[in-house]
Amino acid sequence: MSPHAIELIGALAAVLTTISFVPQAWKTWRTRDVSGISLIMYAVFTVGVGLWLVYGWLLGAWPIIVANAVTFTLALLILGMRIRYGRAA
Repeated sequence: MSPHAIELIGALAAVLTTISFVPQAWKTWRTRDVSGISLIMYAVFTVGVGLWLVYGWLLGAWPIIVANAVTFTLALLILGMRIRYGRAA
């Protein structure tokens, strides 16, 4: 497979997995309803995405960097809203 095709697959995967967080972040922001969001899951997930971001940075792999930078930001927003508007896990 050509390097261009591999890069395209990575970019498409990055776009799809990243935009999948937008509806949840928007709904949570709009409604302030965090009742269905697990604090522990989002905390662990956010740390994991942060590590993926570092990994992508170390590799210089732009699809990994961009996707995880955006996903990390959205996950942090959702986690922050979960902490601010929710009760203990």
